[in-house]
Amino acid sequence: MSERSERAPFPRRDDDRRIVVLADLLGVTLAGVVVGVVALLVFDWIFALLGIGEFGRANGWLAVILPAWVFVEEFRAWNFGPARVAGALVAAAVGIAAGLLAAGLAAGAPPLVSGGLGAAVFAVAYALVWFVGIRWLAGRTS
Repeated sequence: MSERSERAPFPRRDDDRRIVVLADLLGVTLAGVVVGVVALLVFDWIFALLGIGEFGRANGWLAVILPAWVFVEEFRAWNFGPARVAGALVAAAVGIAAGLLAAGLAAGAPPLVSGGLGAAVFAVAYALVWFVGIRWLAGRTS
């Protein structure tokens, strides 16, 4: 018989389905960006092979789809109230500003690169501001 080790599920969530560890939220977010960029690379490569477009011209901002899904689920997990709305609005403003700044700094690169960088910076900034902000606004320390 083999021993089975019990591992905590990833990401760790509380009874209300909220992610409870910042590292888990960042890990899921960055994994979503990586998966999104890889999917865009594959589609862009296929389109380039078919002669439909040039490689690297896909919009890298599309890589934010999976992290946005995680953020929506996090938003839904918190009880309705001004704390979650304010937290989401501030996190979105900071994330969008940071992502646009990063994409602007990489403006000379192909859209896939600059947009992918912008999506990654947006996702990390949003996750950081959301995780800390919602707990502060809701008066929770954990």
